[in-house]
Amino acid sequence: MAAGARVLCGGRRQGPCYEATWLENVDPQQKISCREVFGPVATLQPFDDFDEALRGANDSVYGLQCGVFTRDLARAFRAFEELDVGGVVINDVPSFRVDNMPYGGMKESGCGREGVRYAIEEMTERKVLVLRVADA
Repeated sequence: MAAGARVLCGGRRQGPCYEATWLENVDPQQKISCREVFGPVATLQPFDDFDEALRGANDSVYGLQCGVFTRDLARAFRAFEELDVGGVVINDVPSFRVDNMPYGGMKESGCGREGVRYAIEEMTERKVLVLRVADA
C-alpha cells in the first residue's frame, strides 16, 4: 500500500480467506481502490461535500451497486439520479439484494440483470404468430 494508507481492522489471512478489512488513506489509483474487489474489503475516502462524494463514486470504470448513508431524502434521490451504477442502496451495504429485485451493474460491471424474472426472460425464446383469417 502507498505511504499514509492504513489498515483500520482485518487484513489478515486465515487459511484461504481474508478477514473483513477496512482501509483508509488509500490512493484512489491503487488496485484495491479502483478495481472491483470480490471480498470483504472497504476503503474509506474522505470528502468535503456531497457533490465531491458523487463525483468520486462515479470516477470509476465500474458501477455495480453503491451504498449511500444519509438521513437526507433529497440526497438519497439525487444519488439515485446521478450515480452511474446498477443499484443505489440507501442506509445499507451495497451488496444487499433479494432475488426478485433486478441486480446487476453498469459500465464494466456487466450488462443485464440477475434475479428470477430476468433469468426466466433470458432462458425464454420469444416467438410471434400472426394469423389473418382468409375470406371465405
